[in-house]
Amino acid sequence: MAENGGSMKTKRFLVEADNKELSICQQCILLSISRSGFYYSSKNWVTEERQVLLDSIDEIYTDQPYLGTRRMVQELLKKGVVAGRKIVRKCYQILNIEAIYPKPSLTISNKDHFKYPYLLRGLKIDRANQVWSTDITYIRMEKGFMYLCAVIDWYSRRVLSWGLSNTHDSDFTTSVLEKAIHSFGTPEIFNTDQGSEFTASTFIDVLKANNISISMDGKGRALDNIFIERFWRTIKYEYVYVDHPETGKELFDGLSAYIEKYNMKRGHQSLGYKTPDKVYRQAA
Repeated sequence: MAENGGSMKTKRFLVEADNKELSICQQCILLSISRSGFYYSSKNWVTEERQVLLDSIDEIYTDQPYLGTRRMVQELLKKGVVAGRKIVRKCYQILNIEAIYPKPSLTISNKDHFKYPYLLRGLKIDRANQVWSTDITYIRMEKGFMYLCAVIDWYSRRVLSWGLSNTHDSDFTTSVLEKAIHSFGTPEIFNTDQGSEFTASTFIDVLKANNISISMDGKGRALDNIFIERFWRTIKYEYVYVDHPETGKELFDGLSAYIEKYNMKRGHQSLGYKTPDKVYRQAA
């Protein structure tokens, strides 16, 4: 089961505090979430008004991922949402996004973490498990939001593992990585951006322990990880923006159903209208 969690407003839909058959600890284990994640309490920066702002930016960015904060302010005005660049910049950090053109990175990084070179430029991807990549995206709900992390195989576009959390830290991303390795073995190369959740030792050590070559996007180059960026766009347009999940449990169940459909039933033009799972299984 993928790791999942919720904000303080939605986590009670994942764990029942008054469940007489299972303790909170047992429920957390079954849901693959930590008790610390369940009891996590963040500063209440995200007010109802700011939630509208976050959702608006997410929707605009999904359609126009090249917008920097200055142009985003103007696009928000067209929707009747007023916000200055400072708060929009803060929203970009919370959403874990940046404009795709080269510029100073808005991904939260750690200067003490070693950054690895980008290994995929000019590389021919012609087999499964040659290159995997991962990223994190913001997923909105009727009230609150969560983060979705996924590992994808570049050749087949198959989603190998995924998880939900109310934070985007290295423990969360590492658990999603470990599940992919446990279920599908190891890739030759693993690609990420330079965010602190991917450069932290807990994440890097798993890659090193499995003799996986490490590749990282250049600063301000979201398209270096193009296939997972396209997956975010697809899942938001075909599920999140259509179904409007209200609770953490509803979101988890909806994502489970959609990702199964994406892998097993949804043919891709670039794959000759075969499904990602079929292409992966034939090539692995």
